[in-house]
Amino acid sequence: MAKHGKKYQEALKKVDRNTLYEPKQALELVKNISNSKFDETVEVAIKLGVDPRHADQQVRGAVVLPNGTGKTRKVLVFAKGEKVKEAENAGADFVGAEDMVAKIQEGWFGFDVAVATPDMMGTVGKLGKLLGPKGLMPNPKVGTVTFDVDRAVKEIKAGKVEYRVEKTGIIHAPIGKVSFDLEKLEENFQTFTEAIIKAKPPGAKGQYIKTVTVSSTMGPGIKLNPLKLV
Repeated sequence: MAKHGKKYQEALKKVDRNTLYEPKQALELVKNISNSKFDETVEVAIKLGVDPRHADQQVRGAVVLPNGTGKTRKVLVFAKGEKVKEAENAGADFVGAEDMVAKIQEGWFGFDVAVATPDMMGTVGKLGKLLGPKGLMPNPKVGTVTFDVDRAVKEIKAGKVEYRVEKTGIIHAPIGKVSFDLEKLEENFQTFTEAIIKAKPPGAKGQYIKTVTVSSTMGPGIKLNPLKLV
């Protein structure tokens, strides 16, 4: 079992493990018990009543958080022709085609998100074994395979968060920084949880949202009342 440091133990003492908190209470507590020297990320973990092994119980998508995540992500766009200029004007950090494919094949991964125009997917597909395991492969389900490059890049830069249910039925996502105003964290939390509720797959039976936990990067998990979200 992992051992936690003194700061974690001190923070844990301020959390009632038998209480299911309201969202505002939980997020306020996350902010108050944070004692790291850096601006910790606030994360949410949602346990869903789905079995990801079944195709009709997959939960995957993306949502733009109204107040961003507090982190600016580097965006790579695979494009040709006029879409190159569109990507550059939108704020893409890297733009290219076969040259970028070759660079990645040589071991370069200096980006956080990859976007591709549909006509580039035949070329980008060569990178499946490299980008897939890292979660970097462009995918139309999360809006990263599109001809609307301008919108895709701007949404990512503004705070677009991708989510995908893990084998254990849990979804993890960042919803901001400890330094955010409480109201902004609440708004991001609300937007994210609403997206997960709307993404409920047709094959899900019984209680969909089973548990919800929020925490900071170095802090303990704080449990919320899942029934307050549905």
